[in-house]
Amino acid sequence: MRIAVLAGLALAGTTTVAEAGAWVQPKGRAQVIAKAEVMRATQGYDRDGAPALLPAPREDRAAGIFAEYGVTDRLTLQVKGDWQSGEDAFVDYSGRGPVEVGLTWQAWRDDRGAVSLYAGYAWAGAGRNAGYAAPGVGEQDWELRVSAGRGFGAPAPVAGRWGPNRTFVEVQAARRMRDGLPDEVRADLTLGAHFGANWLVLAQAFGGVTDDDGARWLSAETSVVRHLGDWSLQAGWRRTVGGRETPLAEGPVVALWRRF
Repeated sequence: MRIAVLAGLALAGTTTVAEAGAWVQPKGRAQVIAKAEVMRATQGYDRDGAPALLPAPREDRAAGIFAEYGVTDRLTLQVKGDWQSGEDAFVDYSGRGPVEVGLTWQAWRDDRGAVSLYAGYAWAGAGRNAGYAAPGVGEQDWELRVSAGRGFGAPAPVAGRWGPNRTFVEVQAARRMRDGLPDEVRADLTLGAHFGANWLVLAQAFGGVTDDDGARWLSAETSVVRHLGDWSLQAGWRRTVGGRETPLAEGPVVALWRRF
């Protein structure tokens, strides 16, 4: 499971969220996110990247927790894990997914921009430790990630009653070293727009490629977030839009955030 767009981003004094994001949590502040998703696929991308029918429909369900805590104003501790179940033509599975612990360090920040570095370690579980792999395959992972983000005021042509009053962009690049699975290079992009104090619209892309000239994937996700004081609700839809040796999956994602 990917806990997508879920950790603290401070954009010129406004809090939003993204996993291992460029903006870290302030000292003593915390955030916990519970998320659920159901991904279904009847097709997958073959070795040449062309869609092809799967032997049987595939469904992957996951419910997870992501938590982060500001150890200092520049260092944030992050923990995430999930419980998974699903079935495809070859397996019917249920069990814990990978559990990951990591630290994000704020390398640079000004009033609108930020850069951070993340290092994490993951223990594999009985669920899918990679979307392209069978359940239970994989043992342990190390990840190094760099994130950079920038906040902006709304463009003049769209600012106003119906347009966003603040926007931001964040890019991430990561190297994941895996034991029992091929190493990976990953890249993520997030575009966000705030509509007043209580609404946030997110458009994201998540991509990756394995070192063995095997699987590659690109997923797109759009979601809406409603802030309710210290709570937030997120609902969206994710779909695989390109890849190789990976399922062409899509489905809903929902999340509940709580800030402390």
